[in-house]
Amino acid sequence: MAIFLSENDVKQVLTVDMAMAGVESAHRDLALGQALDTPRQRSRLPQTVLHILQGALPAQGVIGYKAYTSNRSGNRFLVHLFDAGSGELKAVIEADYLGMMRTGAASGVAARWLARPDATVAGVFGSGWQAEGHVRAICGALPLELVKVWARDAAKLRDFCARLSELTGRRVVPAADAEDAVREADLVGTVTTAAKPLFDADWLQPGTHINAAGSNALIRQELSEAAIRRCGLIAVDAVPTALAEAGDLLPLLEKGRLQARQLVELGEIIVGRHPGRSDAEQISLFESQGMAIQDLAVAVRVLAAASEQGLGREIPMQ
Repeated sequence: MAIFLSENDVKQVLTVDMAMAGVESAHRDLALGQALDTPRQRSRLPQTVLHILQGALPAQGVIGYKAYTSNRSGNRFLVHLFDAGSGELKAVIEADYLGMMRTGAASGVAARWLARPDATVAGVFGSGWQAEGHVRAICGALPLELVKVWARDAAKLRDFCARLSELTGRRVVPAADAEDAVREADLVGTVTTAAKPLFDADWLQPGTHINAAGSNALIRQELSEAAIRRCGLIAVDAVPTALAEAGDLLPLLEKGRLQARQLVELGEIIVGRHPGRSDAEQISLFESQGMAIQDLAVAVRVLAAASEQGLGREIPMQ
């Protein structure tokens, strides 16, 4: 019998470590030819957009998709998980919290593989829902001592930093301004809906790793062309997805200042097919657009943990 898991069920079992383990497994499977991923597709109406990401992880026994609608009234996320062998429905999972955690986990996994292992200071742009997952994951991946966060709403920023300090056990503080968030940071994360670059390329110090998680359309751009051209390594979820959605990269690709062959899939680094960071001075970048297989891999782990605890409700199906 298929299981329905609510947001509350997911929150009871999903941890940062579980999310990062799932995301890393998805990238590893993709690099080993044991996964299929179809870039996001959208159906648009004037008021509402339906987004669908689909894929398969046969080595983990599942195939499925995440569907969500975006509307002025909010977003609604559901993951549908099917058995890869029989095709039978295994679970339907409410996935707002799951998606936030897996998006953050992608940044955490990238930081673990690409940032300098002695990184202690991070600068983060954004204090919204997705920024929470980002901060929690990078704190789980690296021995960070200080996270400086910059956002426009000062009151919201103070509350965010206080809450994340308590959640992570690290010093999470408001940055004085955008430059303060970037200067002397070993890791810079951008988790916004910005249409224009968030910081000056000259503020980046040698050896910085950048996680760019907000620019998933041509109309969005968090990084300047100058910042990207300072990066000696540009990693992506998957090249086809980056070529379709990476708003930070598309202008350079269109102008010929960046070639698709220069993009390195994160899984290639995880399995050792690409060496990753070349030295301590290199500036590296991970452009995160999101993939169905990340959601599926996290959902598999959530379902297993929820089943062990007897959570969820059976879905009556013939």
